[in-house]
Amino acid sequence: MNTQVEHFFEKTQQWSEEFNLLRDIITENKSLEEEYKWMHPCYTLDEKNIVLIHGFKEYCALLFHKGALLKDPEGILIQQTENVQAGRQIRFKHIAEIITLRPVIQAYIQEAVEIEKAGLKVELKKVNDYPIPEEFQQVLAQDQELNTAFYSLTPGRQKGYLFYFNQAKQSKTRQNRIEKYYQQILDRKGIDD
Repeated sequence: MNTQVEHFFEKTQQWSEEFNLLRDIITENKSLEEEYKWMHPCYTLDEKNIVLIHGFKEYCALLFHKGALLKDPEGILIQQTENVQAGRQIRFKHIAEIITLRPVIQAYIQEAVEIEKAGLKVELKKVNDYPIPEEFQQVLAQDQELNTAFYSLTPGRQKGYLFYFNQAKQSKTRQNRIEKYYQQILDRKGIDD
């Protein structure tokens, strides 16, 4: 029994009934280990993340780490944002929804376990799949130190910057974002470091 997980369930007020029922459903699958990650109960198979219980103001959810690979015959999986590549959620607003979907949830959990056992992986976008905004391309061409620093970042950090710069609709906003993170890139740090 994981004391951090126990503490999570004890202190939870909103979604308490829902969380406990989801926990019961997940732990019926005896191949999963209950752990505490990202301040939430996370269920793993051979130290690989399978599903996580979490709650928000408007709903609670199960997050399947490789949910993009699930078949989803019920059409209930949700991609949180367009940029989430692998994870998918099943969201609940009432315990009755969980009770009704119990056999479906069990089937999705079993499928997620089988996906992990098979060693399947979600095909993630590569850095080259993210366009380099013209404003950033110009700065990189003119500033060799910045160019070297940017391309020495990990692919994940490069993607983070490119995504953030590309989100801006106006050229001036993209330029401001590039200026704001100029030193951070030189310091070989990611956008969230």
